[in-house]
Amino acid sequence: MKKIVVIPARLNSTRLPNKVLLDLRGKSVVQRVYEQCLKAKNIDEVFIATDSVKVYNDCFKFTNNIIMTKDTHQSGTDRIAEIVENIECNVVINVQGDEPFIEAELIDSLVNAFTDNISMVSAMHKITEVDDLKNHNVVKVTLDKQSNALYFSRSIIPHHRDDWDSLLSCHDTIPQSLRFFRHLGIYGYTKEFLLKFANMKQTYLERVEKLEQLRVLENGYKIKMIETAYDSMGIDTQEDYHKALELIDGI
Repeated sequence: MKKIVVIPARLNSTRLPNKVLLDLRGKSVVQRVYEQCLKAKNIDEVFIATDSVKVYNDCFKFTNNIIMTKDTHQSGTDRIAEIVENIECNVVINVQGDEPFIEAELIDSLVNAFTDNISMVSAMHKITEVDDLKNHNVVKVTLDKQSNALYFSRSIIPHHRDDWDSLLSCHDTIPQSLRFFRHLGIYGYTKEFLLKFANMKQTYLERVEKLEQLRVLENGYKIKMIETAYDSMGIDTQEDYHKALELIDGI
């Protein structure tokens, strides 16, 4: 079984333009993502997918596995599906191009989660801070007993009917008895399911929440969730960029 990582690297970003090419102490953000992915033990190859000649030329300095795509794609999933169609593989891991600290162990865990009846996997991290719970940019996920996603939302799910106001107003950290999970934007798919997913039409809940993974659930498919201690550090704002520089300096 051949397993690959594909990193979608879009140059245009509303909140932080050119973020994948920002310098992190001598290496671009996307180069650091690529090098982290190479550390995964269960991955055969790592590719970068972009619609930008500028990104292509920058990445070509450190890898030949950079592929140009159309510039009409609405999501990273669509971009990945375009290149995967022509790559011989069984499992595809989608790692965001703005996550320079992605853990190789998490990538391996996603690969290991695949069994005969699983076509898509993703990851989650336990939320411990009430501020994260309130933050609409922190996507939450709730599960069934088999650790399949029931729903993803920018709102707080599940809603705890008892003492709800107390939780949100009187606590900084979430009591241990309560379980809330943050969805991390890393995905694994079988190649067959990825191509099917990319051809599905946008769905109502996906448009409302602006979360493309809801398209999978609305069409009746399952997403297996893996819990991890890794706390995602994507670079979306100037503040995130400065935090990333501090982290690099501390390594």
